[in-house]
Amino acid sequence: MKAKNGKTTIAFEYIFIIIVCLLSVFPFYWMIVAATNESTDVIRGKLTIGTYLIENIKTMLETVNMGRAFWNSLRTTVCGTVLSIFVCSLAGYGFQVYRDKQKDMMMNILLLSMMIPFASIMVPLFKMFSTFHLLDTTIGFILPSVSTAFLIFFFRQNSIAFPIETIQAARVDGLNEFEIYARVYVPIMAPTFAAASIVTFMSTWNSYMWPLIVMQSQKMQTLPLLVTGLTAGYTTDYGLLMLCVSIMTLPTVILFFTQQKRFVEGIVGSVK
Repeated sequence: MKAKNGKTTIAFEYIFIIIVCLLSVFPFYWMIVAATNESTDVIRGKLTIGTYLIENIKTMLETVNMGRAFWNSLRTTVCGTVLSIFVCSLAGYGFQVYRDKQKDMMMNILLLSMMIPFASIMVPLFKMFSTFHLLDTTIGFILPSVSTAFLIFFFRQNSIAFPIETIQAARVDGLNEFEIYARVYVPIMAPTFAAASIVTFMSTWNSYMWPLIVMQSQKMQTLPLLVTGLTAGYTTDYGLLMLCVSIMTLPTVILFFTQQKRFVEGIVGSVK
């Protein structure tokens, strides 16, 4: 009787997991299907693959500069991710390895800054970047996200399990502090770097509010701004819109699935 109840429970668990998976995958399925249909079919809620994909691609090539927007997003995202990971990992490493009361107090101040909404600092940031002539530039896009309290805290927490004896042994071998970071800390903490890179890449790639403020010309337009512009007219071509959204989603999907194992390891804080 107990074995039968156990099998029934497992069956319900699998059914629940399957339903949740279907609900999670459905928006992506509908997005891809909508990209192959014309606008009227999307509005009607058609859920089968259509024959309008080629026409949507032609419309996209004729009406929007997808290549330029894609390159703008890729350039700013890659540069921003690399700089952010470098700066925040150094800070997190320093906060954990060289701990004292002053650094702990500074870390608490950084954590408190996470409670400040971005909307409250937009105007000061805009005036600051306008003064230094950084509007409509890649540097202006990247600078506000180079150092974030979340990433510093993330690296610091994952560094708790880092073997301090390894650092001491490296010092005995004659390595300086930066060599220890580059040749010892980075390889051991590779899963953490992978997880932080994925989170930072996705956040920067999908960033909308700050690029809307700082990127003021068409030539610097990123993909989120381009996609939003497709809904600004009197009528919206939903087939074209879904095609552009599908292209915009593709890099983050590829990144996540190729680095999924490292992402999970980094999130749980494993150190190997």
